Amino acid sequence: MNYEGMTVTEHRLRVPLDHAQPTGEQIEIFAREVSVDQDKPWLLYLQGGPGGKSPRPATLSGWLSEAVKHFRVLLLDQRGTGLSTPANRQSLGLRGDPAAQARYLMHFRADSIVRDAEALREHLGIEQWSTLGQSYGGFCTLTYLSLAPQSLTRCLVTGGLASLEADARAVYRATYQRMAERNEEYFSWYPQDRETLHAIYEHVRHNDDEFLPDGRRVTVPLVQMLGQYLGGNARVHQLHFVFEEAFINTPGGRRLSDSFLATLYEQASRASNPLYAVLHESIYAQGEATNWAAEAILEEFPAFGAHAPTPLLTGEMVYRWYFTEDPALRPLEETARILAEHEGFAPLYDLEVLAKNTVPVAAAVYHDDVYVDRELSLRTAEQVRGLKAWVTKDYHHDGIGQDGPKIFAKLLAMTNESEPETACD
Repeated sequence: MNYEGMTVTEHRLRVPLDHAQPTGEQIEIFAREVSVDQDKPWLLYLQGGPGGKSPRPATLSGWLSEAVKHFRVLLLDQRGTGLSTPANRQSLGLRGDPAAQARYLMHFRADSIVRDAEALREHLGIEQWSTLGQSYGGFCTLTYLSLAPQSLTRCLVTGGLASLEADARAVYRATYQRMAERNEEYFSWYPQDRETLHAIYEHVRHNDDEFLPDGRRVTVPLVQMLGQYLGGNARVHQLHFVFEEAFINTPGGRRLSDSFLATLYEQASRASNPLYAVLHESIYAQGEATNWAAEAILEEFPAFGAHAPTPLLTGEMVYRWYFTEDPALRPLEETARILAEHEGFAPLYDLEVLAKNTVPVAAAVYHDDVYVDRELSLRTAEQVRGLKAWVTKDYHHDGIGQDGPKIFAKLLAMTNESEPETACD
């Protein structure tokens, strides 16, 4: 298909659910190829998440507009997402009881995603390709460098240098600290919004008849999920406009506005990406169970507790109550519990292989990233031989969405040992 100056080709491939059993159950993997010149080398895009499908480009814009100058780009729907065999409350019931569903989802981590990518690469007859990993896609990149570095020409990473050794609790301690700092920064810009947030909290504490469009009662922890706005450069300022329209006067008195409730629903619902919640802590699991790490250490950060006078806004933390309240997650509550208590997850990274790495790797490390801690990322950079880290205060976690062409060109140049304007294939 050709439109908007680009050629778009769809690819589908059956792969083993468990790559250790190649003749066992098969699932489908979908990827969309975008190019302007099919003589260019290949680049695989690894989306953030977990549970995020790849972009659906209607035009050549953002980082993709720069990438196609140098590559044929393959946008992979990671297993369970998009047009790959889905995994959600509607489909997982086909697996059987929660224990069967959990066993199935244990094959949906980065190691399986990498092996899916390898199957696609071989299917397409590609000897080697480059990769771009955003956020969780960077985690997958480190797994790729561990499992199949011979298949990689170069790797670019944006906001996704995972800790190779820290457990989920260590990761979330860093996350809470970064989120606390980001809360304070935001409210220093908009001090009136702290007053508005306090008023919202008090309103829902004293009124149990405010509901989201999906029927959930609005609570303090639900309102705290608006903190997901804090992870972005421009997006953070959109939060101010949300607070501006929080209340409306009605014949029944002052109420939360439909506009506010609709926005809160967009932040709180996992209907479009349930695997984000179900698998989120497992992306850090290497042997030990995660056991709801973000919830377990919440008591160490009382400013985030729901009973604080004006609780701080939360971010990528996942709590058990998500699965009792969100209709998209409620059928998966027991499945999520089993995964949280599972102690048998295999290592995702090979530290010896990474210490001997020869693949050029360039990573954007955002100095104030609230989701992927800078210090943990820089420790990883030291452990991967030859990895070049670009530490910048100019962007937050969604930097590639704000200034994608510039960031892509910068990282590509770093792997080519050239300046951005002279970066080439």
